[in-house]
Amino acid sequence: MTTKTSELLAVAAPRTVAVVRGISDDQLDLPTPCPDYSVRDLLNHVYDVVVNFQALAGRREVDWSAKTDHLTEGWRDRFAAETVRLVEAWSDPAALEGVSPGMGLPQETVGDMALIDLTVHGWDLARATGQRLEVDPAVLAAGHGFMDRMGETGQQMGAFGAPVPTTSDATPLDHLLGRTGRDPGWTP
Repeated sequence: MTTKTSELLAVAAPRTVAVVRGISDDQLDLPTPCPDYSVRDLLNHVYDVVVNFQALAGRREVDWSAKTDHLTEGWRDRFAAETVRLVEAWSDPAALEGVSPGMGLPQETVGDMALIDLTVHGWDLARATGQRLEVDPAVLAAGHGFMDRMGETGQQMGAFGAPVPTTSDATPLDHLLGRTGRDPGWTP
């Protein structure tokens, strides 16, 4: 069985996995568009995102404060396996029903958060390590829809920075990045 959320995650996840697999060990200390995160820090955060959003799909509590270094032997393969589990977790229609007990938001919104985190942080990692992340138009549309509904709340909660203005001829991805507080022209 699938849901719209799992279908979008199934499109986005392999692209972020490809970026993660393309990161070499000598790039782990590089800066990222997230000013407080090195590549290593952001990889650990994205790993936590992928695992924690699996639990959130099942309406289980998560601990965002745990700071585990996941970058041990085989971490790229483990990350890829966890993204498969993320897609599976959101493929159950029950995962989208009701309100998340841990987040206090509709489960459908929580699923969208997983999608935007995986996509935007995939771009962050790609940009920091000299790679490209191609984002599917349906994923971009879902990201913009999420920002329409939750962007201001996300900024107030510190999940997104202040919007970065983009030009009218910017790509849909650049507009989404700007809406999440990222400078689409960021370079290391």
